[in-house]
Amino acid sequence: MTLYSDPSRTEAATASATDAPDEGLRRTLGVDRRRFLSTCTAVAAGAVAAPVFGAAPALAQDRGRDHGHGHGRGGQVLVPPHKRGIILYTVRDAVGRDPLTTDLPSGFREVFKQLARHGYRQVEFAGYRQHANAPGGADLESVAGARLLRSWLDEYGLRAQGNHGFIPPSWPLTTADLDTFKKHLEIANILGMDHMGTGGDPTGSSHRADWDVAADKWNALGEIARREGVKLYTHNHDSAYGFLLDGGPLDDQGRPTRSSGIRKLEYFLKVTDPGLVWLEMDIFWAHVAQYKFHTYTAHDGSTRRDVFDPAGLVARNNKRYPLFHAKDGVVSTTNGMGYEMVPFGTGVIDYTAFFSRVGQRNYHNPMIEDDNAPSATDPGQSLREAKIGYDNMAALRKRCR
Repeated sequence: MTLYSDPSRTEAATASATDAPDEGLRRTLGVDRRRFLSTCTAVAAGAVAAPVFGAAPALAQDRGRDHGHGHGRGGQVLVPPHKRGIILYTVRDAVGRDPLTTDLPSGFREVFKQLARHGYRQVEFAGYRQHANAPGGADLESVAGARLLRSWLDEYGLRAQGNHGFIPPSWPLTTADLDTFKKHLEIANILGMDHMGTGGDPTGSSHRADWDVAADKWNALGEIARREGVKLYTHNHDSAYGFLLDGGPLDDQGRPTRSSGIRKLEYFLKVTDPGLVWLEMDIFWAHVAQYKFHTYTAHDGSTRRDVFDPAGLVARNNKRYPLFHAKDGVVSTTNGMGYEMVPFGTGVIDYTAFFSRVGQRNYHNPMIEDDNAPSATDPGQSLREAKIGYDNMAALRKRCR
């Protein structure tokens, strides 16, 4: 049977396999024909699609009018000012830039200053390294480095919410890995983080037995983190939302080859302790999973269809998702993912609907991410796109009924 099915499926759930390729893609992505065609034209021309689905760019003065009371022009503010964040991977080129060779913001301190000017109030780290000529030196992955980083965060009114850092690869734990893990927890506490995590899946396997082992590991690590006052989280891309292999005929290694219809991360949520293990949904990659993983072979050998609903998964497990990566995309018919990444608010992912459906706006911490923001030819691009992302997030309003 299909577990966690959503009765409110869009037309994507009934798209016929005989549709023309572009029509099937359009339906799977849930984009209307006019927007689909205009987006495909923009991609073909190498352009960025205009904002759609209620994510129009904000005027600079909008931030000044938004004092966190919950409502702005056109409805309720979906992401309150104090919850607007960015993962520093988006501006990694600026963090790693040599300040002696440019007048552009370079290194953690100057990047924090610029992000605060844009309006951000939260950051998520992607490691603690910067250019050696920046204040503090190259490697700030230490107690002293964390104290310096914390002083700069405080200086510019920023709060650290997480880090894609060290999760021990070994299981059972080695003494060295445990010591490194505890060091990262100490750094997290100095920085004032509520959360600490990783950018990798708990396991790359599709088999239930491997996810059971991963759950044991994460429950144990989560207990260590809990004792230090930190919530441990895993950040996932599309493959973790594929279907779990948990039954049917066995392969030549004795592993199941068919699925009950539960997705890998859905199973992980079931077998991990909700008080010890949390998740960070990358909303872009969750929509890629919606495009890619919509049919499975059931235990009885039949082919069944179940289109993934990212917001529905969060809504059913709301407190397990304290963090999001807010990353946007335009439709792609050629790359096998369904989308190409673009700056937040300039694509077709319906963030107004997503944030409206998951609710809990004072609980979730969405972090703007744009993998492609750094440019080899335009050194100022990533920080400009960080501002575009902030303005578009600030402009999100719940639609009036």
